[in-house]
Amino acid sequence: MSESLKHIPGEAASAATCAQCGKSLAELEGVASGDRFFCRDCYASLRAELEQAAAALSSDIPYAKAALGAVLGGVVGVFAWWGFTVLTQIAFGLVAVAIGFLVGQGAVRFAGGKRSKGLQALSIAVALGGYAVATYLVNMTFINRSLAGSGEGFRIAFPPQSPTIFFRVLAADFGVMDFVFLAIVVYEAWKIPRPLVLPPNPAA
Repeated sequence: MSESLKHIPGEAASAATCAQCGKSLAELEGVASGDRFFCRDCYASLRAELEQAAAALSSDIPYAKAALGAVLGGVVGVFAWWGFTVLTQIAFGLVAVAIGFLVGQGAVRFAGGKRSKGLQALSIAVALGGYAVATYLVNMTFINRSLAGSGEGFRIAFPPQSPTIFFRVLAADFGVMDFVFLAIVVYEAWKIPRPLVLPPNPAA
């Protein structure tokens, strides 16, 4: 965390030099950032560059490309969870966390490394949709297996025959842990594209 040189003992403060311009720093003249010290002018200049870089990351965002990346990431996450379920015959919900991670990564990468609140909203929306589809597919797999075991000829299909069937299958055995996994999915989708926020300016 950055702090003023006034927190450094007098001897150390007088011996410090600016890491940018090499100017000797008397006590109260400079700013410490990490393990380096800067004069106020250099610190202000570097801070301005960082603020410009942070602002650039949140401007001119190609939302169409970001949406494509988010959807592709979501598709991979959906098939990863469903594939795991089909192969292992276990509905391991923690694998669903990959949906939020892959959606967020896809959005950021296809947007050229951009980050913004808009990308966060986009990623959350796609992640929620992906989680719903994945949950439907996983539940569909187990329901169809149960129907086959009981000799029933009816099967749940994908895409679903109606919105009613979709929501009934989606809600099947939905419990507390499903809410926990869903919250983690949303958090991952929110965290990855969040905009860069600089710490408070100690020289202000």
